[in-house]
Amino acid sequence: MNERYAQDVLERVGAIITDSHIVYTSGRHGSAYINKDALYPHTRETSNLCCEIAERFSNDSVDVVIAPAVGGVILSQWVAYHLTEITGREVLGVYADKDSGRGGDGFIRDEFVIKRGYDKLIAGANVLVVEDLLTTGGSVRKVVAAVRAEHGNVVGVGVLCNRGGVTPADIGGAKKLVALVNIEMKSMTEEECTSTGLCAKGIPVNTIIGHGKEFLARREA
Repeated sequence: MNERYAQDVLERVGAIITDSHIVYTSGRHGSAYINKDALYPHTRETSNLCCEIAERFSNDSVDVVIAPAVGGVILSQWVAYHLTEITGREVLGVYADKDSGRGGDGFIRDEFVIKRGYDKLIAGANVLVVEDLLTTGGSVRKVVAAVRAEHGNVVGVGVLCNRGGVTPADIGGAKKLVALVNIEMKSMTEEECTSTGLCAKGIPVNTIIGHGKEFLARREA
């Protein structure tokens, strides 16, 4: 499997969206989006992509795969399953829970905590962090920090798509970063969008995907 195949899968299931007006989790605006939720109903395709991630880490002695909830839970299960099949030893699949609070700008800021007894599985283990998308790397960085706080050894990070040019340094200095697809998606700050970008041009904000609803509600308030 190569990057072109993975991108073809995302395009085939309608996960790559262009020519829209998206508000990202970071609060930045852009015209393109990767809708990972369009992939997950297709279990065979999801399994195939997770198998590719697993193969890239098959020699890293992974004990536990962890992902940020909610969507990443699917990935952690599939990647752990394929690592178990490849290595012949059980690899566990767990996830980190969101602990959310609203910042001063009105956007929800998510922290991640490891609970449900998973913290005991993480301690002293070689841990692979997986995620669907990287834009700024913020969520993954927080999960990496949570794993280290529980004395787990982060052996790497595996993602479906790196859309923000994120580097290992951006996600807490992970030893290894694997992205099945790398797509450059230009974005701008809210201020830039309002003055010269999509907002200034009157292009409607997409309220179906991304954080457009929250943006509009905050602006109206």
